[in-house]
Amino acid sequence: MKKTIALLLALVLTIGLFAACGKTPAEKTDTAPTGDGMQIAIPNDTTNEARALILLENLGIIKLKEGAGVTATILDIVDNPFNVDFKEVEAAQLPGVLQDVDYAVINSNYALAAGLVPATDALSLEGAYSAYGNIVAVKEGNEETAKTRALVAALESKKVADFITEKYSGSVLSVVENPGDGFDPDVNYDELAGETIKVGASPAPHAEILAVAKEILAEKNITLEVVEFTDYVQPNNAVESGEIDANYFQHNPYLVDFNANNGTHINAVSYIHVEPLGIYGGKQTSLDPVTAK
Repeated sequence: MKKTIALLLALVLTIGLFAACGKTPAEKTDTAPTGDGMQIAIPNDTTNEARALILLENLGIIKLKEGAGVTATILDIVDNPFNVDFKEVEAAQLPGVLQDVDYAVINSNYALAAGLVPATDALSLEGAYSAYGNIVAVKEGNEETAKTRALVAALESKKVADFITEKYSGSVLSVVENPGDGFDPDVNYDELAGETIKVGASPAPHAEILAVAKEILAEKNITLEVVEFTDYVQPNNAVESGEIDANYFQHNPYLVDFNANNGTHINAVSYIHVEPLGIYGGKQTSLDPVTAK
């Protein structure tokens, strides 16, 4: 595979080097802090909570203790100048609570599924590059199978990269460096003809992207079956049990944490796209209350 697991794991170590967020927070003034009592909802799973807190730190809303990194929680906040109250919510439920809080930090896949457009609706997004890129993952030992290689080649194609660019207009970003024609020259597609590759995915954008890969594989008489999941646990359990061949829904830091906590043996085999995490306004329409001083 063009992207080894070692490379993906190395990316985790670079989290502390994130660039500042892509959108500039409101210009600061000389007025007193106005964010007291503001409530921000954030993901409650380990890696996404840390990711959300890093975004908020980059915006100047909080400060985390040195070295908190990818395991940061609200207990690692050492400075909360606006006295923000944090509400920890399961990631998939964040769009549903948005109207009840001042702000929510939401993963782009759940934002898209809820009808939000990250590129235009988010008050601020992560930078154009994030080490939390979404991956294709398989059970240990299946990294180099013909099915895996054929799936990865289809997802690393120019056709998929172009679809991501055109469909999501910056809300999802392809990170495949050298998109190909969709086919792996080392795979015997004649032997795979008639086979089915079963992949677990969240509805948006993963299942939508896989629909393009499905068209590519169909050219070789290979069926791509997409099984949609709406949570972060079952797709990995299904790969571990062999119920599905692969999944495509998570970023690598989440997978590393999942393996450590659940005794699973699942590895990343390709890094396809980034879904910039964003902060969205609920009761508030700008970040002024938690950035202006």
